[in-house]
Amino acid sequence: MGMKVMDHDSHHSATAHDHSARAGDHGHGGHDGGHDGQGARGASWSTAVKATLHCLTGCVIGEILGMVIGTALLWGNVPTMILAITLAFVFGYSFTLFAVVRAGLSLKAAVKVALAADTVSIAVMELVDNAIIALTPGAMDAHLSDGLFWSALLGGFVVAFVITTPVNKWMIGRGKGHAVVHAYH
Repeated sequence: MGMKVMDHDSHHSATAHDHSARAGDHGHGGHDGGHDGQGARGASWSTAVKATLHCLTGCVIGEILGMVIGTALLWGNVPTMILAITLAFVFGYSFTLFAVVRAGLSLKAAVKVALAADTVSIAVMELVDNAIIALTPGAMDAHLSDGLFWSALLGGFVVAFVITTPVNKWMIGRGKGHAVVHAYH
């Protein structure tokens, strides 16, 4: 008659909860919204904000590192931007990879999860942020020591966050994007 309480760690390590076999599905199937309000009813704003902040962290680290490296090596705007965007994706994906590998997924399955979880979010964020930098007069020619450089970069990230959060909310509510990662938290 007693109520059975499931251990969270054993729940996520059980084979019945292994989503790696459903790499093409990327959804939560029979879940009915147990992870912070997502599922058939849609994702909560809190979940969308957390997912967007996760991607934003990787984007910020990668993009700033790319800008610093490109500037230090005296590269032009285009190669520096390419490096910054590439590193934004690398760092964004690596945060997810680290978390899901630590949760017990194989590297191959973790790569599939990271690609499914982060690609659209990082792409939207990078598109918005880099468009703002490119369209801000003088920002592309500003140096790391210039306030214009930092205000355009950081302002671009703020706008990218505001635009990407509803995109993530929509995707998570449909079992896509960061919804794929929630099975491993």
